[in-house]
Amino acid sequence: MSLVFFVLGLIALVAGASMLVRGAAKLAVSFGISPLVVGLTVVAFGTSAPETAVSVGAVLQGKSDIAVGNVVGSNIFNVLFVLGASALIAPLVIHRQLVRQEVPIMIGASVILCVMALDGRIGHFDAALLAALFVAYTVFLIAQSRRAGTEIDDAALAELPAASRWDRHWSVQVLLVIVGLVMLVIGAKWLVDAAVEFARALGVSDLVIGLTIVAAGTSLPEVATSIVATIRGERDIAVGNVVGSNTFNILACLGISGLVAPGGLAVAAPLLSLDLWVMLAAAVACFPIFVTGREIARWEGLLFLLYYAAYVMFLILAATHHAALQGFSDTLFEYVLPLTVIVLVVSLLHSNAAKR
Repeated sequence: MSLVFFVLGLIALVAGASMLVRGAAKLAVSFGISPLVVGLTVVAFGTSAPETAVSVGAVLQGKSDIAVGNVVGSNIFNVLFVLGASALIAPLVIHRQLVRQEVPIMIGASVILCVMALDGRIGHFDAALLAALFVAYTVFLIAQSRRAGTEIDDAALAELPAASRWDRHWSVQVLLVIVGLVMLVIGAKWLVDAAVEFARALGVSDLVIGLTIVAAGTSLPEVATSIVATIRGERDIAVGNVVGSNTFNILACLGISGLVAPGGLAVAAPLLSLDLWVMLAAAVACFPIFVTGREIARWEGLLFLLYYAAYVMFLILAATHHAALQGFSDTLFEYVLPLTVIVLVVSLLHSNAAKR
């Protein structure tokens, strides 16, 4: 039954997010709000609504490990798996604004989260600061997009729901928003309950389940959006969706969850020793890869996927206390990671030399 509720929860989350986006976007346009503003706010919120719903739902059930692990795991999954899989389909061309602005902001948000978590807790002040930064970031994006003109406007319009007749009336749009929110709440509860049962049955912690199964499940909208955008040739949207979602997850999702939690969000010791730094490393790794040729090549996408597989394997070995953990860790941290860093640095230096 846990598996059934987990699948039903995922379906409810994805369907609820889709209905929320469609209803809210059309309702906003009906009341005279520009499609640009809708694309940058409502649609951005909609693709990360499952993460927010699950984290808030987990907090209300006293499962802060799932709440924090879901966000950290989703950000790792988005970069390493979603971008990796999309790049394998077709090399992803990177827009200049992503390199100069959005990726540094994503890295900055990741650094802020790591610093806040050092004392083992994201308190109400920390959560309020994250939420305030999200509001400031959204206002900044809207103001910048209005000045920039049609280029960003087209990207925002591309993510809006297609025109249709059945949902033109405002009453239908309001109903879509309400039903979407209800499905998000119900789906989040089912998913969290099932995840807790999985953790108990498998003998692993809530944190590991949050970092893997729940994180991958709540990232399904990002997976669908990026892969479909890649197939259609809209590669800016494929990459921008991941970068924007990661920034949103940290600032808005953890900000809201931390404000809702009675005593703030507790940050588990394993997160501080490994997972937060993997998230930060994945964010930082985007910068040299994006700069060199301003695209994610297929081999780089494969590298991302292999690292995600290695990360999940490490979590499984650690959770089960497998005898192979020590050898796997030594190989990964002493040889594979340093070699990758050297390759990235050499590629970055070579790219800079070629530009000169």
